[in-house]
Amino acid sequence: MYLWVKSFHLIGMVAWFAGLLYLPRLFVYHAIADDEPGRARFRVMERKLYRGIMNPAAWFTAVCGAWLIAIHGTEWLRQAHWLHVKLLLVAGLIAYHLYLGRLVRVFAEEANRRTHVYYRWLNELPVLILVAVVLLAELKPSPLF
Repeated sequence: MYLWVKSFHLIGMVAWFAGLLYLPRLFVYHAIADDEPGRARFRVMERKLYRGIMNPAAWFTAVCGAWLIAIHGTEWLRQAHWLHVKLLLVAGLIAYHLYLGRLVRVFAEEANRRTHVYYRWLNELPVLILVAVVLLAELKPSPLF
């Protein structure tokens, strides 16, 4: 059962990260769009990506992750120090996800005041977290202290 749940957790994570990486890229293009039909198209794409793909994928990933922790038990949770760091990074991803949702609303209201450069930099954050989470989950390093 464990490998099935882990596989579904990874599938959900890939879908979630696809959105976390693509939505800021849409913001880049939306920020430089200079015609109303183009901006309207981006508003629809952003809303559908966030609500239709990212939110369900994030929930699915979290549920499968919690299920994996439940399979291992509370003793493992106390001993797996790498997991504590991973969960802290996941909390950061959730905050990032919610911030992107706020930006979807900002763009929907045509209230964006930032340039495309801001969104290009914003797009790099989940990549750094992804690298750290994958390394922690696969290498399971012991505590350095």
